Amino acid sequence: MSQSSPSVGSKIPVTRRQLGVLLGLAAVGGGAALERRPLMELADGRMHDLRLLVPNSPGSGYDMLARAVGGVLEAAGLTSAVEIFNVTGHSGITGIHYAINEAGDDRLLVSMGLGLVGGLLSNQANSMLSEILPIARLMEEPEIILVPANSPYRNISDLITAWKEYPAAILVGGGSSLGGPDHLAPMLTAEYVGLAPKSVNYIAHDGGGRLLEALLREEVTFAATGASEFVYHLKTGELRALAVAANERKPGSDVPTLREYGINVTSSNWRGLMAPPGLELTQRAELENTVEALVASPEWKHYLAENNWQDAYLSSAQFHAFLNEERARVRRVLGGLGLA
Repeated sequence: MSQSSPSVGSKIPVTRRQLGVLLGLAAVGGGAALERRPLMELADGRMHDLRLLVPNSPGSGYDMLARAVGGVLEAAGLTSAVEIFNVTGHSGITGIHYAINEAGDDRLLVSMGLGLVGGLLSNQANSMLSEILPIARLMEEPEIILVPANSPYRNISDLITAWKEYPAAILVGGGSSLGGPDHLAPMLTAEYVGLAPKSVNYIAHDGGGRLLEALLREEVTFAATGASEFVYHLKTGELRALAVAANERKPGSDVPTLREYGINVTSSNWRGLMAPPGLELTQRAELENTVEALVASPEWKHYLAENNWQDAYLSSAQFHAFLNEERARVRRVLGGLGLA
């Protein structure tokens, strides 16, 4: 994701969207934020030197979100080249610790989602989420049940029957730790069909990239995850989708819902962006306004449609309230399943 810089002295057109970002910053900070910005940013209206931190492995949902955000920010003319890097380990804790240590860095965003909430909670690191700043929730997608191509299970009923008969033999994969979306979906399904949650043999993987490897090697019987990370392998036939944990099928899809099989369970994953602590109000407003302009861009709307992501935008204040609700919800669910 690189973009050449304009030559010195050239006339740089500023779009209406970029001008809105600049005016928003001036209104919030009385122009103080603009005074601190590099001359290049004042000249072309784009944010420069933005970095996106991914707290798990390449190929994961967080990684996909970061690359989508970076690509659209550049394509929409809102930023210059965006650097994307991965800091993996300990269910996202290592990446969040990195962000906390970058306090005051107003050119750093963190890609995150429900899995990180669960990971921090299940690792007794819940307080870390309060140290970083919510910028925006961006999207969500329903969880889907996947099996390797050679799996003997042709539909969800066959899988549930075997799971109930031999729960220890059914290895359940997910790209999130305990409390994350890939863990909650099979746990809620197990509870609904009468399986004791503690009997579920759940194997956590550090993101979708690691989970994909396990599926292709048939190291897990099935996986619960978001479909967008596995579209290519579903198209090639290396993986098969048995059901989706949504209220209804996606238009044109032949993947049935769990509800069509009498399993009244829905489960979805959401993702968004956070920032390091220690930002001044004007610095935070600049990031928020840039992301708001991203969400309003036709390039972002096109990306959502192409990847079957649902627009779930929440502003910073709304996202903050939502995060508090999600932390309480995940804690209740884990407690109700006897896992907290």
